[in-house]
Amino acid sequence: MLFNSYQFIFLFLPAALLGYFLFGRLGNLASVVWLALASLAFYAASNWQFVPLLLGSVAFNYVIGFLLISQRPRAVPRRAILVAGIAFDLAVLGTFKYAGFLAANLNALFSTGVTIDILLPVGISFYTFTQIAFLVDAYRGNVAHYALPHYALFVTYFPHLIAGPILHHSDIIPQFDRSEAQRPDPHLILCGLIIFAIGLFKKTALADGIQPLVALAFGPVAPTFDQAWIGALAYTFQLYFDFSGYCDMAIGISLMFGIFLPLNFNSPYKATSIIDFWRRWHMTLSQFLRDYLYIPLGGNRHGRLMRYVNLMLTMVLGGLWHGAAWTFAAWGALHGLYLCVNHAWNSYVPRVSPRFARPAELAALILTFASVVVAWVLFRADSMASAILILSRMADPTRIAFGRGEMADVMFIVVYAGIAWFAPNTQAIMGYDHNKRTVGEAIAAWRWRPAFLYAGAALLAFGILGIQPHSEFIYFRF
Repeated sequence: MLFNSYQFIFLFLPAALLGYFLFGRLGNLASVVWLALASLAFYAASNWQFVPLLLGSVAFNYVIGFLLISQRPRAVPRRAILVAGIAFDLAVLGTFKYAGFLAANLNALFSTGVTIDILLPVGISFYTFTQIAFLVDAYRGNVAHYALPHYALFVTYFPHLIAGPILHHSDIIPQFDRSEAQRPDPHLILCGLIIFAIGLFKKTALADGIQPLVALAFGPVAPTFDQAWIGALAYTFQLYFDFSGYCDMAIGISLMFGIFLPLNFNSPYKATSIIDFWRRWHMTLSQFLRDYLYIPLGGNRHGRLMRYVNLMLTMVLGGLWHGAAWTFAAWGALHGLYLCVNHAWNSYVPRVSPRFARPAELAALILTFASVVVAWVLFRADSMASAILILSRMADPTRIAFGRGEMADVMFIVVYAGIAWFAPNTQAIMGYDHNKRTVGEAIAAWRWRPAFLYAGAALLAFGILGIQPHSEFIYFRF
């Protein structure tokens, strides 16, 4: 089931909300169980055959977490329990996500005929990483004893289950475990509906609207110089508004239940460095890779050389997390190289004089954006050969076919760039603060509040009218 579907908007979401608050009158446990069952129904709507896998993963990791938290004498060392738990999670993820990729590469190397074609469960990367973080924190002694229904809801909570954000137990489970009855908060429901409307408009009007231009670069015909750039930029903004729209919709849906999700997207194309970009793009994944991979590898504690090695390794693995293909590995490696250059620049190049600060910042923004666009070609291409062809055409201005159609496409791109660079993002508009658990405080006292509400209603209407069948979010594939 998709957030951008009539079934979700007009059937599932109202029913889930109504049941949550009705069962909330019976107590916290009843509302938690209802929401967990609703989340499983949401997942089963499109992935029913993988519900047992999801439930098995929840049960296994809950037991491993309990063993790690328990202070009772044990025959097996805690470290061995942790390693076994993580190894099992990665083995399941690897089987479903990487077995076919491994077989294809072995076939290429040894001319074997092994074929492995396994259907990838939607969301498996997200709920696996979420639970690995839980196990590591349990081993470190940073996890309280959680009831099974609360833990199950933490993993299966439908606003995040399919495409993130990657949730942290210490942030989300306490929001589920409330002593007071679950009552609807009109302010949070209204703010959640507006944020959902903004995200839906980004997806159905902006992301889906620019999708046809992507084929100029990534279609079956080799592009010219201008077509390659137009297609690459179109994908850059399609991915931006697609993922931003999903993040907004997830936050908005969760707010209606009174749950604040962490920010996962913060205007990344306004970044003035690659370091800054990764603090803004898929923020919860960046935090996970930092806390549970980069720092355990040694981080920057063993000198600059090992810092660069750890950065490269972290980003290559982060690239492969997105998909089982060499293009994703190359995308991660390129971003790892970007980060190494960025850190080296910060270490060895003197700071710019204050009087040149603004031009330098503008140059840094343009260079960062161009670097990201080049990397997205690897991310989107079907193969390394296709990526190299597109990049070679982007670097060859002698092959150009700039006609009336391309001029119109460029104007389209300019509009999208203007929105991404100059418009305030959703959290700025709504005053959303996940850490303080506040949203919409300024809007409530704003004299133009009625006009703002009308604008939100218009965005919701346009978003609903723009719904297309089978228009999945791009991050559903990961």
